[in-house]
Amino acid sequence: MSSPTEPGAAPTEDPAPAMKAVVMAGGEGTRLRPMTANQPKPLLPVVNKPIMEHVLRLLRRHGFSETVVTVQFLATLIRNYFGDGEELGMELNYVAEEVPLGTAGSVKNAEEYLRGEPFMVISGDALTDIDLTDMVRFHRESGAKVTIALKRVPNPLEFGIIIVDEQGRIQRFLEKPTWGQVFSDTVNTGIYIMEPEVLERVAENEVVDWSGDVFPELLAEGEPLYGYVADGYWEDVGTHESYLSAQADVLSGKVDVEIDGFEVSPGVWVGEGAEVARSAVLKGPLYVGDYAKIEAGAELREYTVVGSNAVVRAEAFAHRTVLHDNVFIGRGANLRGTVVGKNTDIMSAVRVEEGAVVGEDCVIESEAYVHNDVKVYPFKTIEAGAVVNSNVVWESRGQRSLFGPRGVSGLINVEITPELAVRLANAYATTLKKGAIVTTSRDVSRGARTLKRAIISALTAAAIEVRDLEVAALPVARFLTAKTEVAGGIAVRTSPGDPESVDIVFLDGDGADLSPGAQRKLDRVFSRAEYRRAFPGEIGELSFPSRNVETYAHDLLRSVDTSGVAEAELKVVVDCAGGTSSLILPSLLGRMGVDVLTVNNRLDEDSPTDTDVKKTRDLDRLGELVAGSNADFGVRFDPVAERLSIVDENGSPIDNDRALLAVLDLVAAERGRGTVALPVTTTRVAETVADSHGLRVSWTPTATHELTKAVRAGGEDIVFAGDGRGGFVVPEFGPTSDGIAAFVRLLGLVARSRRSVGQIDRRIPQAHLLRRSVPTPWAVKGSVMRSVVEAAGERELDTTDGVRVVEPDGSWALVLPDTAEAVTHLWAEGPDSDIAHRLLDEWAAVVERAEG
Repeated sequence: MSSPTEPGAAPTEDPAPAMKAVVMAGGEGTRLRPMTANQPKPLLPVVNKPIMEHVLRLLRRHGFSETVVTVQFLATLIRNYFGDGEELGMELNYVAEEVPLGTAGSVKNAEEYLRGEPFMVISGDALTDIDLTDMVRFHRESGAKVTIALKRVPNPLEFGIIIVDEQGRIQRFLEKPTWGQVFSDTVNTGIYIMEPEVLERVAENEVVDWSGDVFPELLAEGEPLYGYVADGYWEDVGTHESYLSAQADVLSGKVDVEIDGFEVSPGVWVGEGAEVARSAVLKGPLYVGDYAKIEAGAELREYTVVGSNAVVRAEAFAHRTVLHDNVFIGRGANLRGTVVGKNTDIMSAVRVEEGAVVGEDCVIESEAYVHNDVKVYPFKTIEAGAVVNSNVVWESRGQRSLFGPRGVSGLINVEITPELAVRLANAYATTLKKGAIVTTSRDVSRGARTLKRAIISALTAAAIEVRDLEVAALPVARFLTAKTEVAGGIAVRTSPGDPESVDIVFLDGDGADLSPGAQRKLDRVFSRAEYRRAFPGEIGELSFPSRNVETYAHDLLRSVDTSGVAEAELKVVVDCAGGTSSLILPSLLGRMGVDVLTVNNRLDEDSPTDTDVKKTRDLDRLGELVAGSNADFGVRFDPVAERLSIVDENGSPIDNDRALLAVLDLVAAERGRGTVALPVTTTRVAETVADSHGLRVSWTPTATHELTKAVRAGGEDIVFAGDGRGGFVVPEFGPTSDGIAAFVRLLGLVARSRRSVGQIDRRIPQAHLLRRSVPTPWAVKGSVMRSVVEAAGERELDTTDGVRVVEPDGSWALVLPDTAEAVTHLWAEGPDSDIAHRLLDEWAAVVERAEG
């Protein structure tokens, strides 16, 4: 479809007789960088079509079927896009310049295609709908040797200005004058019709310019040079402002070009396969490209162009903004008067201001702020919360480590794509010896399945043997990785709490998360793309080991004390949450003599992770079943069986902090000696519980691998570890969180203690531990922590992780910057809630003052 045509701009009824055209497509477009940093200016999209495609379609409409394209900068990209011109109904030939030859020298280079007949020269990077047929008529009727298309413009300083007489014959012209030299507002558009003998005046393989060399010479000799003053539209798309203006002019119908798609309401164009939610706000004129997705609550305002396959999330806002193909705009992002290059991700709550340009393949992380007129060049990462007020050209501003607290995490098919998974697996394989064995596993989701297949292909291609455990609980994958003495493993799962994100978890040879040192090694290989490739005879084998569940269950029951369970005749309710624990429990519980009611005992592809709503609903239902069936207690596994939630005999859920204390009390009472490993964020009531039974607490940093490290280092002296978030370590079985092993251990402890879970919980003192998070830009995190140390004065400091300030009465506050997000976390504990609140407010104020 096409937009309305301006009067006088439409082609005439009869197309011009056959005449060849030369499209000049060699420009770099340096003023348009970073948009043109990795693509030639003629390929810049205007309403989702390259500028040059609009030019070629104009030529075809006016009867120009044979066209020569002169190319230089990134010539292959232009050839690959347009090919031989068949799709446009044209015949395209390409002539490349080894070195720049000027506007005339470039056409001279194509002389073999132009001999013996008049030809047209037109720029491939200017948007126009000038009536070329009428210009050809004017050229022939005037008997011109050269006809130049002219256009009246308000500001002629960037162009060549020309004066013509009443018949249109050129009297004078001057290239790019100053205001003091301006004698006309009629400028040279760079569109010419020439007789073939004009090329004889151009020297071969020399830099020659039409306006600076050839035309003045012809004018001086009295040759007939004519100017055709065009009524149609013409815009030299040479600046970011003119690029945005060109989009607006197409959408407003000021220029007659084709717009692919359907005009669903006046001025609102939607491409094929695009999904626009009913509650999305669209105020035209605007364009939504093919297969783009606009979510409910998003708002697109006037003169916005959304590229093909782009995604605009809920509550995002865009006005006078151009998004190229495959762009992702996160929830609540705000963009005004900006351009975003292809394959770039703008994450949640980002703000990009007027005149800013973000190049292709960039990531602007959550809550970043990009100031007016800032240019972010391709392949850059702007850190979460960063304020960017200068161009980002060479450095990758604030790019974080590849690894976060749960491995490599991100949105499926936005941040974590199959292509990225292949590169990650290549990097991991390169850190291992050829022929090494690696396990792979996944949760029930389709996204994890897709990514795991990509990972397996990359591993085997890099001479790694793969043992695929298929769908497996994460503790089972960890166990089998350690048990079978392989080099490591890769597990793919949906991110906890976010069904649209995924975690790629890399395991070492003991089934634990990679150490920071191993992560840095993998990160270096990945960032340098120094991947190993196997020769054909070295490509690894893929195998599917059998009896995985039976092996895990056998070793678990052999390692964990379950004595007394059968005699206690326990009755429990277990919620598998539609996850991978449902693959293990039948064979495990059948051997233990426990009366078990299981719910959600299936693999649920549609709900592969926990959300707060889902977890709360399931725990309420679990509580009803426990109370209604007079069960001793209930447990709910997370979907990958790594964590455990507990419901007491009355059907009341026990929060994670209290559950940690209850299990600690059971373990400590039975063992009577040893050490427990707990993160520094745990309530100091844990110390009271441990001391009362003769146990010692070893405080660790909060990162998951630190708990594993402490368990490994402590050896047999470590009798228990937990993270306070539902993760329990059973040291006699393994050094990592294992919800299934924790459940089996809990059965034995409850059976032998002959006390209910509720009784144990009620005898433990109440803790008054509060938590708060304060947004903190990355740039000031260091100064925030310095301010905390200064504010502590003479008070006792503990720097195990972050800064913990201990008051004389034992109350304490912990300030800990987040390693993956632009926030600072605070904990405060006191003998009562009032003191804890006062401490939390005091240190939150310190953090906020330091930010200011």
